[in-house]
Amino acid sequence: MQYTNLGRTGLKVSRLCLGTMNYGPRATETESHAQMDKALELGINFFDTADVYGAKKGEGVTEQIVGTWLAQGGARREKVVLATKVFGDMDADPADLTMKRGLSALKIRRACENSLRRLKTDYIDLYQMHHISRDTPWDEIYQAFEVLVQQGKILYVGSSNFAGWHIADAMHHAARRHFMGLVCEQSQYSLLCRVPELEVLPAAKEFGLGVIPWSPLAGGMLGGVLGKQASELSRRGGEQATKRIEKLRPQLEPWEAFCKAMGETPADVALAWTLHNPAITAPIIGPRTMEQLTQSVRAIDIKLDDTALKTLDKIFPGPKGPSEEGTSDWTKQEAPEAYSW
Repeated sequence: MQYTNLGRTGLKVSRLCLGTMNYGPRATETESHAQMDKALELGINFFDTADVYGAKKGEGVTEQIVGTWLAQGGARREKVVLATKVFGDMDADPADLTMKRGLSALKIRRACENSLRRLKTDYIDLYQMHHISRDTPWDEIYQAFEVLVQQGKILYVGSSNFAGWHIADAMHHAARRHFMGLVCEQSQYSLLCRVPELEVLPAAKEFGLGVIPWSPLAGGMLGGVLGKQASELSRRGGEQATKRIEKLRPQLEPWEAFCKAMGETPADVALAWTLHNPAITAPIIGPRTMEQLTQSVRAIDIKLDDTALKTLDKIFPGPKGPSEEGTSDWTKQEAPEAYSW
């Protein structure tokens, strides 16, 4: 395993982040515990979850599964950089207005206490806003986070699904308060979703945020869906998944042929593509099975040369590059300006 700093912090995290969204809905507690044990064995020390994961509103099922694993001891908690999130609906009681979707000082405080209880720990390493809260002033949000930091209940603050200007605005307000502000952004990013190259990745680089992409396999579309996984994905996703596969077939066919010629699985190449970008800290892998988890580590060793990157740019064109040619070489220009001239 390889490790890197999380953004501008001194915190070292693995180049793959274990996503736990499938724990509960698609993997049993026993299977989930085995995967987390294996992740540590493979050198993955960065685990990501959220209070809303688990498919049962307000119950935090996935956090509970992670918590029962941590409670087994064996220095598990000390070995893991633990990240969770706050924002979504957690109102198990419909009359509990304070826990509905959004952020407030009260919501942040209660949500954090609930996550700590479910996770069976007394601190969270990275506490992330799952979405921008457009109705809440930054002073209220940051005051709540500052109190949690002072109490030792959280160490770092991060964001998820923020636009580039949200990151800039958040960091501006943090500077006014002499607060560290955001250290990480969790954004959807893959060969099929390259919009973050326009402003999110440059903003993260400018302000020293690590970036941990979610859905780096584009909901499984980059995982080899034209092969043996096609029937499984269609079964899970139904007609909508089948239609998406057919819509993307003109790209997926050359993509899977490219990976086959490399002698690598599509999932591993997709992860390797995100890792080649110096703006990326660690793509989030969300395994359902032990096989998917162990196979993912192969991506660390896959190197993509200029020819390979240019081929992938032709199959999956991004916004007008960060380079003049529109390629994925982030060394040629500080930030993409697709709409400038």
